Amino acid sequence: MKAWEYARDLLRNAEPVLLAEEEQTWDASAAIREQDFWLKLFWQSNVPGSGAPESLAVAAVQSLENKGWIVPPHEALLTEGLEAAERGDWERLHAINARLKSVLRAAVPDPDHPSQKTRRFASFEDFAAAVRFPADVAVDVNAAGFPDRIAGAWWGQIVGAAVGTALEGYTAEKLERAFGRIDRYMRPPNTYNDDITFELAFLYAFADKGRDVTSADVADRWVGLIPLGWSAEAVALDNIKRGIYPPHSALDGNPFDEWIGAQMRGAICGMVAPGSAREAARLAWLDAEISHAGNGILGEVFNAVLVARAFVTDDFRALTEETVALMPADTEYGAVVRFALDASKSSPDWKTAWAKCDAEYVEYNWIHAYPNAAAQVVALWFGNGDFDETLAIIGGCGHDVDCNAAQMLSAIGAAKGMAAIDRRWIDPIGDDLVTYMRRPAKTTTSALIEMTVDAIRRAK
Repeated sequence: MKAWEYARDLLRNAEPVLLAEEEQTWDASAAIREQDFWLKLFWQSNVPGSGAPESLAVAAVQSLENKGWIVPPHEALLTEGLEAAERGDWERLHAINARLKSVLRAAVPDPDHPSQKTRRFASFEDFAAAVRFPADVAVDVNAAGFPDRIAGAWWGQIVGAAVGTALEGYTAEKLERAFGRIDRYMRPPNTYNDDITFELAFLYAFADKGRDVTSADVADRWVGLIPLGWSAEAVALDNIKRGIYPPHSALDGNPFDEWIGAQMRGAICGMVAPGSAREAARLAWLDAEISHAGNGILGEVFNAVLVARAFVTDDFRALTEETVALMPADTEYGAVVRFALDASKSSPDWKTAWAKCDAEYVEYNWIHAYPNAAAQVVALWFGNGDFDETLAIIGGCGHDVDCNAAQMLSAIGAAKGMAAIDRRWIDPIGDDLVTYMRRPAKTTTSALIEMTVDAIRRAK
């Protein structure tokens, strides 16, 4: 049916009715409350899992400046906006917020900034041409023991995210003072977080399309299944809903495109490409470009390759060196993971190594990819494949702990299977898997593992 035909039929088939008084107007109060709620969160909020304070409005400016963009005068807007948020002056804050978004859109790259002098790849093809992937190693996905490896990878994620949600947004010093060694759940654990949510969206698309899956396929799952996101994912979701598909969904009005949101999604791409670094990287790229660009994409590639290669080696120091070497040295991401690896090799313990990294990347937000990539490398090196030790280190580093722990522990689970994970991490959670997705709002981890194995076997 043509659009004009449908509109014609609506008009010609409509019968006049008389509405009651209460039916004649829209109730705008609910919409106003919802708008004010999300505006407040953008300017002044606390992380749901840990209570850590944050301001995305401030972070948006910070992120653009981190990557070498000149942001027009904004200091007065930030000050006034934060004050308006504090006193609940929503009318004024809406206007300030619009002004700030206008300022952010007017920002331009500074060609003389060090970040702008580094390399950012425009496509996977450009990236693949610049690197030498490790040779594929065949993994028998039909072997009886393969589901145990997938179970280990998923349970590593679930445990890491459950531990980390209580710790994110704080420094190593504050966490040590509050909790000491991270060797337990700080509170009763749950699975309600965004770390797994976006990976489930990818998995559904992959299960449907196999290796022919595209960024647009995954984006469709985002808008169909995921009601909300944060930072880069929130921008991308809004863009897709307006018909802006990848890679443009990551680029339009998105100051957070080099934050951790893609880096936290890499493990699933490694799981479905066991033993193949190149295929894991390709899948990670198409997933990442929905919401991220440049170094933000490399974060997801790093974690995907790490997990894919963990299926064929359990030498985690060698795996760390190999994956770091894959990241081109002339990119900022490559420089970050090399710095972290050098800090680890030259330090007597993880705390010393992390202190060097923390000082090096102090100008970056705790949700940015860089300090968290450094924390991952430190934990990989000193944890050396031990599940509990790696978790203690990645938890002790602070910053975006749930994202980091989920990805690194997924690699250990992929390498060693369920034997690597003590029951004390699993039993408090049980088999229930609760999400904030439209579907599945509630499923089981065993069903997720079975679905993943089936999708991998069919894709082969």
